[in-house]
Amino acid sequence: MQDARTAGAVVAFEHVSKRYGGPDAPHAVTDLSLEVPAGEICVLVGPSGCGKTTTMKMVNRLIEPSSGRITIDGRDVADLRATDLRRGIGYVIQQVGLFPHQTVGQNVATVPNLLRWPADRIRGRTDELLELIGLEPNAYRDRYPAELSGGERQRVGVARALAADPPVMLMDEPFGAVDPIRRDRLQNEFLRLQAQVRKTIIFVTHDVDEAIKMGDRIAILRQGGVLAQYDTPAAILANPASDFVERFVGADRGLKRLSLARVGELELLPAVTARAGEERADARERLGATGAPDYALLVDGAGRPLGWIAVADLAGDGPIEPDLAVPGAPTVQPETTLRDALSALLGSSVQLGVVVDAVDRVLGLVSVDAISERLREPIA
Repeated sequence: MQDARTAGAVVAFEHVSKRYGGPDAPHAVTDLSLEVPAGEICVLVGPSGCGKTTTMKMVNRLIEPSSGRITIDGRDVADLRATDLRRGIGYVIQQVGLFPHQTVGQNVATVPNLLRWPADRIRGRTDELLELIGLEPNAYRDRYPAELSGGERQRVGVARALAADPPVMLMDEPFGAVDPIRRDRLQNEFLRLQAQVRKTIIFVTHDVDEAIKMGDRIAILRQGGVLAQYDTPAAILANPASDFVERFVGADRGLKRLSLARVGELELLPAVTARAGEERADARERLGATGAPDYALLVDGAGRPLGWIAVADLAGDGPIEPDLAVPGAPTVQPETTLRDALSALLGSSVQLGVVVDAVDRVLGLVSVDAISERLREPIA
């Protein structure tokens, strides 16, 4: 897909400063210089009032810098008409900001309509993006935002930002308004999407754990918009540039290293499964041939996990009832960080997590021991 689409662009800040008020007013951003490579996620993070959102909004000139310049692929954004600039940059905010009186399809088509794309091109692009974010077009295109869950609205917001295929996207705490479980899922879905579209993304968060998970590079800002460190998450965790960075990242830097690795990087254990509705005798014969342990994972007809089932409960004849499953196995995705996976496993009565794909089909199992082994590896 990428070769038919616009890849990311290089975004550069060159000695950018911002003051609100006269020359004696304090800086919101101070002499900021950094470059975001094309196709990477740069996360701006720091304490409240450090200029994160101001920095991001200067890219699309919602806020004008007091000095310095910002370029996109070498072109000064100040040389562009603000309206043209903003139509070429995707923008996702925390509360999504969908138009409630418009359907999902109309919301996604906002910028293409402003650009006067032909109707058939708009329709095709809208359906393509809905499929890309995991919302079936015929089921969602004509719904209104009030009919969607918070996570679905957030995904539509991402689709709207991608509609005109911008090289650059700005994301202002996009997952901050959803609950932790849905937030983790949305983060994973977005990282999977980014692997396909490879946009250049300026991402604002106040959460250092989210920054480590989402960022190819992290810019840690301190009061006054002073850049404290700009590097990869691994480099920042291994070598904080100052006491401020070390305190901000936290004392558990070793544990945070687990946020740099994903479940999909581990060798998964095979899942011994039984299928709801399967004849008990068939399941016993198959599980016996595999030397199955005392428990198997019960899945539905689509291969999605229902819970654990004791092999002893498969005695007798007849089909396996779904309600025989005992819930308790946490589910994680290949994109889940090892830190989040470990947290889920330690909070469960079962020391195994079920790894599922984008439509919740079982891929395998991950264990606490496998994650702990990664934690014991030396810091690079």
